[in-house]
Amino acid sequence: MKRVSHQQASQLLHNKFIVVLGDSIQRSVYKDIVLLLQKEKYLNLRQLKSKGEMSFEQDCLVEGGCLNQMNNGTEYREVRQFQSAHHLVRFYFVTRIYSSYMQSILEDFRHGLTPDVVIVNSCVWDISRYYSNWFDDYKENLHKFFNELNGVLLKETLVVWNLTMPLGERIRGGFLVPEIEHKASQLRHDVIEANFYSGTLANAYEMDVLDLHFQFRFSLHHRTNDGVHWNALAHRKITSLLLQHSAQAWGVVMPCPLTVERHSSKGNYNGYREEFFSDSFSPGYLNFKMNNPQPWTYRHQAAGDYRPAFLPQPHLPVHRYQHKYGQVRNGFNYRPPHHFEPYNQHHHQYVMRSRHIRHHYAPYTHHRPSQYARHGRYY
Repeated sequence: MKRVSHQQASQLLHNKFIVVLGDSIQRSVYKDIVLLLQKEKYLNLRQLKSKGEMSFEQDCLVEGGCLNQMNNGTEYREVRQFQSAHHLVRFYFVTRIYSSYMQSILEDFRHGLTPDVVIVNSCVWDISRYYSNWFDDYKENLHKFFNELNGVLLKETLVVWNLTMPLGERIRGGFLVPEIEHKASQLRHDVIEANFYSGTLANAYEMDVLDLHFQFRFSLHHRTNDGVHWNALAHRKITSLLLQHSAQAWGVVMPCPLTVERHSSKGNYNGYREEFFSDSFSPGYLNFKMNNPQPWTYRHQAAGDYRPAFLPQPHLPVHRYQHKYGQVRNGFNYRPPHHFEPYNQHHHQYVMRSRHIRHHYAPYTHHRPSQYARHGRYY
């Protein structure tokens, strides 16, 4: 498993609008993406545990969270957004895959900015907090969500449905209120069943399915003590899986980042290195109080010295109900003449289904010599 570096993530998601939908685990997915876009660091324990805070790593709380009353109810709302000169990432906390609130989110996409990437999961709350016999309701809501999402998004939008990660035999968490504690022992089995149906339906609706339950089946030591959430190393692996999959979808080759190690004069390890060749932690990693190591400094110039005609202003957050920049697509009015026909190679080992062709643009790439042209790929 290759780790995606800060530099690679920043280039790959250049001028992209990414939306993350889901529960607290998806919130940590959002946070790790935001962090990696800015620096070569891992989330710390406080960042993983925090919810609804006013700001996280230069992002802003747009709606809900500590702006309203904090609670563990199904009506809890949290909308976060990170915006830089070349990246826009947004998170919506949802407790049900289809509801009146989800309809309002889809209306945001219909009348405002349309995402380039949608990363979505909703399961644990759906199958535990609404109905004892959850199957029919969950399946019907999945149909409604996928059908309406297809009607709202552009064809080139990359949608990744994350299957729910393994739950512990003994779990506790914000969603597990006293009224449903009796379901705790059965919930990990229900998740497996729900994953099967949600993955099957997502595939039928031509969504991409990333099986995180399979990916982390032997990495349970990275799960936290509550039996539900996961540590920073696991979330960086999720980010790497998502970004590597996005790269393949867009026909972009990401070489393995260089392994960087720094040593003090005493010879003690004081740097960072490739973490995903195995599931084991590097020495001292579990100590979240230690300062995250700093990467080597470098200077990078984007391919082709690309300069967009329009730069969104970081100090002007994009509100979910009104966008200052109107109908300008994603705040960027630049479109290169190149298009990809991705997924024309072997089956991707981390995604469970066959690929569907997605035409996409990539403003950060160079066209390779003519011998590569017949493959429809750019590097």
